[in-house]
Amino acid sequence: MSDIIHLLPDSVANQIAAGEVIQRPASAVKELLENAIDSGASQIDLMVKDAGKTLIQITDNGCGMSETDARLAFERHATSKITKVDDLFAIKTMGFRGEALASIAAIAQVELKTRMVDEELGTCLIIEGSDVKNQEVCQCPAGTTIMVKNLFFNVPARRKFLKSYNAELRHILEEFQRAALANPGLAMNMFNDRKPIFQLKPTNLKQRIVAVFGQGFNQRLVPVEQNLELLSFKGFIGKPEYAKKKRGEQYFFVNGRFMKHYYLNHAVDTAFDELLPEKTFASYFIFIEIDPQEIDINIHPTKTEIKFQDEKLVYSVLRSAVKAALGKYSITPTLDFNVEPTFDFRPPPKGQTIQAPQIKINPDYNPFDSKTQGGGTRHESNRQNWEKLYPAKDFNEKDVDQDRTIENRQDTQVEADFNHSTAGGTTLFQLHRRYILSQIKSGIMLIDQQKAHERILYERYLELLSARSNLSQQELFPIKLSLSAADAELLNEIFDDLNLLGFSIKPDEEKRFQFLIDGTPAGLADIDVEGMVHGIIENYKANLIELNLDKRVNLARSMAKNLSIKTGRALQQLEMKTIIEELFACKMPEIDLDGEAIITMITLAELEQRFKNK
Repeated sequence: MSDIIHLLPDSVANQIAAGEVIQRPASAVKELLENAIDSGASQIDLMVKDAGKTLIQITDNGCGMSETDARLAFERHATSKITKVDDLFAIKTMGFRGEALASIAAIAQVELKTRMVDEELGTCLIIEGSDVKNQEVCQCPAGTTIMVKNLFFNVPARRKFLKSYNAELRHILEEFQRAALANPGLAMNMFNDRKPIFQLKPTNLKQRIVAVFGQGFNQRLVPVEQNLELLSFKGFIGKPEYAKKKRGEQYFFVNGRFMKHYYLNHAVDTAFDELLPEKTFASYFIFIEIDPQEIDINIHPTKTEIKFQDEKLVYSVLRSAVKAALGKYSITPTLDFNVEPTFDFRPPPKGQTIQAPQIKINPDYNPFDSKTQGGGTRHESNRQNWEKLYPAKDFNEKDVDQDRTIENRQDTQVEADFNHSTAGGTTLFQLHRRYILSQIKSGIMLIDQQKAHERILYERYLELLSARSNLSQQELFPIKLSLSAADAELLNEIFDDLNLLGFSIKPDEEKRFQFLIDGTPAGLADIDVEGMVHGIIENYKANLIELNLDKRVNLARSMAKNLSIKTGRALQQLEMKTIIEELFACKMPEIDLDGEAIITMITLAELEQRFKNK
């Protein structure tokens, strides 16, 4: 039998390796940005075209490369960062494995121009699918410019599975934002299809956060700082009142490198215990400095995961640092032992004598005796006391029993409600401001009011999107809406569909990432429009990530969840009746948007069984 095992050709091996490192255009952006940062540049410019599918170009004014280094940089496992195994545990730079450029060159057309600062001429290198097409001397500025064209041009299957334009652009924005936050001292610019997205000047961390995510963050941040011998924390956390329903602006940086670490996420979440509503998450931007020998960052191809030698120590210190920051800046509830201002009495005038209060006791008073010294009943005696306290009040028997009369009337009314039956059917009841209770022939029906309304709105919005008709009510004054770059791109993605649902939103020509809302869907009264749109975007992102839904289904779902009647809202008879009627007109009235039950029944037989002796 002949041998069947053989070595893969370099071209195939490079494409397989590229699949581990370069998953989408944003992956290439990440690797190239890290190389630019390591070059010692003071300014980095990123240009993308067609969400990175057609062109990714990064220019830096760093140290540049020699002719030999430029050629070797595209070989697999060629690096200037590692010379021995021990170096893997002393990494202080960004890129280090020597896989990025080789992986990118394997699945794209690459053009590199680079010149060292002390050289007069630079080098131009052209590579297609790992094949070097040309290398020559050229005139170029000091630093490096690398252009990645037609990503996955020779791997059409990978290119076919890329997401939409806006989805891929959001991933690129996320990578750029991470690099910008980790390096606030660098000038960083980003252009998409020749339009400026970010133009960031060197600044401090807080100003960089505000520049990236908008002016709204200026008032939302609380500083965090904790210094120990082994590690230190610094950064900012968001105030609880600005928490979101999705883990949005949550960033950990370890030795300047962005990291995902769910164990540390849990540490911050527990520090916010009893401060956040259920299923909401605070923002945070936390930088951890630790000895490189105490961590292992070589556990994932994209270098976004990390292993701490003592995770429990990092967890406990981080949690205490966040709790200390919340307490220091009066975010957590505290006991106030200061004098209550309502009890701050003015001192009496000078020379005035203060008389001690006198207490008179009637030794003949018997609380069990129906008669008193005045010869009247206890009730009459109380009435005389009220007359002394309130001499101007016309006191009579009706006033004394007024509260009891009202209580009796209310009890009678409740009993009447239970027996009352309207022309439209049995009177409905709201249980704990969460469930609608109705009597049916077989027993009792309970309906979850929030789930029911979500189902109603979801089917209504789907119908509107399919019919392409909108019912809008105009706002008296346009409402300004400020978003982050990523959220602005997401809003652009669902722009037309939102308008179909009744919104009238247009970009503000004067400011980037700001929009004007002129109209909202008809029937929305007393609604925080800006908060509503933010909520729709957050729900849309959550559904997009978790469920991977169709765009219109996702939008209808997001709208329904954000605009539905919530648990805790008191409902009138007409509102409860309308919900029930519209629910049973839906195509799927029994199941909510998450596959859970909306309606449950308790039969008379079940009730009777509960009353029987066990």
